Amino acid sequence: MKRAVSISIGSSKRDKAVEVELLGEMVRIERIGTDGDMEKAAQLYRDLDGKVDAFGVGGADLGVMVEDQWYPLYSVQSMVRYVKQTPIVDGAGLKNTLENRMAQVIDQEAGDYVRSMGRRAFVTLGVDRWGMTRSFLDAGYECVFGDLMFGLGIPIALHSASSLKRMAALLMPVAGRLPFEWVYPTGEKQEKRKPKWEKYYAWGTVIAGDCHYIKRHMPERLDGKIIATNTTTTADQEMFRKAGVKYLVTSTPVLEGRSFGTNMMEAALIAASGKKRVLTRAELNDLLDQLGFRPQIQELN
Repeated sequence: MKRAVSISIGSSKRDKAVEVELLGEMVRIERIGTDGDMEKAAQLYRDLDGKVDAFGVGGADLGVMVEDQWYPLYSVQSMVRYVKQTPIVDGAGLKNTLENRMAQVIDQEAGDYVRSMGRRAFVTLGVDRWGMTRSFLDAGYECVFGDLMFGLGIPIALHSASSLKRMAALLMPVAGRLPFEWVYPTGEKQEKRKPKWEKYYAWGTVIAGDCHYIKRHMPERLDGKIIATNTTTTADQEMFRKAGVKYLVTSTPVLEGRSFGTNMMEAALIAASGKKRVLTRAELNDLLDQLGFRPQIQELN
């Protein structure tokens, strides 16, 4: 059996392991949280290097890909310093392939509903999920991007791909050197919620982006909204249902009641492929088509 392991600096409360068949191979996919402890994560990578088929970097990114420009996050790089043999990914490959199909699936499955409510998407952090960003823009949605709000606490909304690229070119060389926990909730902080930026949550028909960012500032009620995101547990799904969310769309498949992160699923595809290396974008798209993987939509209310 192949084994893919996502070592996450997120909460250990979200840990889960399942066995799935991919491309004719049985793959054990396993998520291990370290509750915000990057050094503990580094030691786990060291201990498992060469003993598993692929690693995912969970709860953090090695960098962000904006169009074809790569901006490294230097504070995260040290976490994987011991990895010498096992291929390692942070999910960027699937963010730019599978998540690029997000708006298409929403329009196919809930198009009449979206048109009745208005084709508006509030994306919490556009540069972090460029494939999702492009998906909504290319589908003709009016978009608001909360990168400055969610990333730096600056109350300025962005409205276009060009503004996102300008912001990334200006700020990412600096932001990429900040401690990661300054810009992203880690460990127990992932469980805390402080409503903020409510008018943008109210404005969007679709609330899109990383699940932790969405939950971090969401208001008590999201009646009739569509949440388009990645990793969700059964508790997340129930929270969104109680908040009145109409549809929940996850970019990765739901396995035993939960959708794993893009890093976990990309690592699983590497393990199943047997290539023992990071897969190209073309290879990922081919495997997604073979497996029939696409974003999944659930009606909650």
